[in-house]
Amino acid sequence: MNQITTKEVSNLAILARVGLTSEEEVALASQMTDILEFASELEKVNTDGVLPTSQVSGLTSVFRDDRAVDSLLTRDELLSNTPEVEEKSIKVKKVL
Repeated sequence: MNQITTKEVSNLAILARVGLTSEEEVALASQMTDILEFASELEKVNTDGVLPTSQVSGLTSVFRDDRAVDSLLTRDELLSNTPEVEEKSIKVKKVL
């Protein structure tokens, strides 16, 4: 496997806007190389006949159904709690 160079670490630091000393670049280059070498070990694992897995907990859905329900309050009652109303809608400041 190719070794990560300090130049590559320096370029990544610039992209991430992270300031690194030259000692940190050397240490990170070594650590990143070790991480990639460890991850490359996965290429040696025989996965023939193994189905892709997206999750392993067995849960299918932990969220409730998204459905409309009747409110106990009217629109006017809800809008009475807002600072500004315009044409039966909440008026907010421009975002863009």
